[in-house]
Amino acid sequence: MARKAKHPEHENHERWLVSYADFITLLFAFFVVMFATSQTDKGAAHRVEESVKKALAKDEAVAAIAGILGGTPDDKGKGNAQMKGPGGQKTLTESERNMQRFPELVPAMKMLESELQKEISRQEMEVKMAARGLVISFQQAAFFPSGADQIPPTALPSVRKVAEEIQKLPNPVRLEGHTDSVPISTNGAFGSNWELSAARSIAMMDLLVACCGISRERLSIAGYADNAPVADNSSQDGRMRNRRVDIVILNSTGIAAEPTRAAAAIQHR
Repeated sequence: MARKAKHPEHENHERWLVSYADFITLLFAFFVVMFATSQTDKGAAHRVEESVKKALAKDEAVAAIAGILGGTPDDKGKGNAQMKGPGGQKTLTESERNMQRFPELVPAMKMLESELQKEISRQEMEVKMAARGLVISFQQAAFFPSGADQIPPTALPSVRKVAEEIQKLPNPVRLEGHTDSVPISTNGAFGSNWELSAARSIAMMDLLVACCGISRERLSIAGYADNAPVADNSSQDGRMRNRRVDIVILNSTGIAAEPTRAAAAIQHR
């Protein structure tokens, strides 16, 4: 039987497709890597979100925040941690905000709060930091009879404690007199609440100078009548709180508002 002749093998002209497919695969992998790299931040944010959800679910939020922020405000109101309360971050009082803005008077404030603890607990005095300086309030309930400007001898120990702190500082001091909104009797020694508030400031000035050795050059007086209340005048308790004299140890902001002589006095001390 005759043998059939073998047909010649055809050459494969499509082998380039293998290399092309490999190239496309590598190119696709390259773009996948680039896309994944661009999504790093989103992935991290997602992981942080999941961690926060877990922390909140396990009541670990406070510890986590404390670890991130680190530190608490010190006696001068400085520090990079947030203060926390029952609802999370604590809302600062006006006095606390001013303590952070004007830290130079915070040590004096802390000392007075300690020295006047009994008077403060009896609501006879109040110590706070205001935008104009450190304010020490002498309440009418303990220091001033209604409609009068006399300071009783029993108030002298408290006044001396304040004077001791004033002596340690170069800052000028303003004495601010206040009354309630009830018009003063025309049969009294004062024609109006304006006169009474100024007279109370002068009485405190005389006591600081005569009994405590404070220089008159450091002092100024102001009378506000009933125009700067700290409580509601519609109640008896509120009116008693409004009848007061505030000793204000001025900070840099308060000094800037003073006449030139008072501002210059602190620069030469």
